[in-house]
Amino acid sequence: MVAAGLWEALLGAFALMLVIEGLLPFFSPTAWRSVFERATKMSDGQIRFLGLSSMVGGVVMLFVFWP
Repeated sequence: MVAAGLWEALLGAFALMLVIEGLLPFFSPTAWRSVFERATKMSDGQIRFLGLSSMVGGVVMLFVFWP
């Protein structure tokens, strides 16, 4: 069933994202805090641009590396 395979892939991708997101605060909490403080000082437009860039980069990576 295609839908079951899709859900497994999505959950696997979400789990991998959580692992990657947890690396910086685990290995270097000081650097993570610094990055977080700088992010709180950014304007809404800057944060939206970073979000858009991240989404576009992810979509490009999916098209390049997904079989």
